[in-house]
Amino acid sequence: MRNAPTILHLDMDAFFASVEQASKPSLRGKAVVVGGLGPRGVVATASYEARVFGVHSAMPMGQARRLAPNAAYLVPRFGLYRSISEQVMGLLRGLSPLVEPLSLDEAFVDLEAGAVAWDAASAQLVGERLRADIRAVTGLSGSVGLAASKMLAKIASEQAKPDGLVLIEPGTERAMLGPMTVRTLPGVGPATGDHLRRAGITTVDEIAEAGEDELVRLLGKAHGHALYAMALAHDERPVVAEREAKSVSVEDTYDVDIHDRLRVGMEVQRLADRCVRRLRGAGLSGRTIVLKVRRYDFSTLTRSETLRGPTDDPAVVREAAARLLDSVDTTGGVRLLGVGVTGLADYTQEDLFAQAAAGAEGAAGSSAEEDVAEPVTEQEAVAERRWPAGHDVRHAQYGHGWVQGSGLGRVTVRFETPGAPGPGRVRTFRVDDPELEPAEPLPLVPGGSVDGVRA
Repeated sequence: MRNAPTILHLDMDAFFASVEQASKPSLRGKAVVVGGLGPRGVVATASYEARVFGVHSAMPMGQARRLAPNAAYLVPRFGLYRSISEQVMGLLRGLSPLVEPLSLDEAFVDLEAGAVAWDAASAQLVGERLRADIRAVTGLSGSVGLAASKMLAKIASEQAKPDGLVLIEPGTERAMLGPMTVRTLPGVGPATGDHLRRAGITTVDEIAEAGEDELVRLLGKAHGHALYAMALAHDERPVVAEREAKSVSVEDTYDVDIHDRLRVGMEVQRLADRCVRRLRGAGLSGRTIVLKVRRYDFSTLTRSETLRGPTDDPAVVREAAARLLDSVDTTGGVRLLGVGVTGLADYTQEDLFAQAAAGAEGAAGSSAEEDVAEPVTEQEAVAERRWPAGHDVRHAQYGHGWVQGSGLGRVTVRFETPGAPGPGRVRTFRVDDPELEPAEPLPLVPGGSVDGVRA
């Protein structure tokens, strides 16, 4: 443990929902839920106004609608979220060479490695300046935790939410952690928490009092030792610099199981093309093509095929994905499909035809199956692909707006922009109106940028 609170943890507040509120004046201060809108969709993020009703991430969307029927329900705009995330990560990299992203909206920073903080006072100034810079660049708020370890910095940022900063002074950690619930500690989920509760352990102090031997007896050697150390506020994990991506993948969850084998094949081809676009956008190529199929009974199968060299050629990826699909039984229906590429490289094998041939010869031998029940991840909605709720559009006469909803051959659009002082007007059009077309998101702040292009 350090002698100064020079590890910073940043967590953007309700990130996806906050982006939507910032870009849509009519939703500011309103309940907003972002996620898959179909009957099998899940909540990706809920605004703090929606959380008042009990809505939270990973909740089934149907349950969220019952809890907050008047909230705005929007399809994620992952491209926009990634571009804003990169702006935030750029600010973090300006503080230190050691930045460890955990997700689009969360990261650790070693301020000592960047020589920008050496004690509590300097760390506090850096944290406050970072929050101000994030608001100036993105228009959004982030919560900051500062402490002498990663575990404590993350706990501090959680206490700081929303839009705050908490600094834990070295030497005060045990007193602060003691009365907290066991669920405060990393790795203690509902199952472990219930197991500890049945043993009469509900607070961090009680974990420490139970002793290491008792925790090992209750939870096993690895988990018991780790939990005892955390209860004593011991955490020596370093901030690890940003790692390169290990894979690129896309997947879709379907509102209704797909039974038609031809339709399944077409979906796999479409996903392969999307995966290659994302691969090329990152300037990467890959050797191993992966197909993921979640069937009607929630069993998940994965198949993989490794080529002779890395590729970013859509035809090669499509052909490999099709071969992998041939080895999967889709009888009974498919609820999720995904295509990914691993074994990434920053160059492309020139002999693409040789790759395809090699893949055809080796597909059977290199395939692997895995029957697991995996959590549903954030997905792009399928139901309203042409006019997804919340996505940007432009009308030749009325200008920039966003889709409030569509159905029965109509699409309703609210015409407003991020910098507008109040809600814009709402108009309804035919879904095939030639003057209405999808548009790129606008910057959240005047003079800002989206995907590196300044407004």
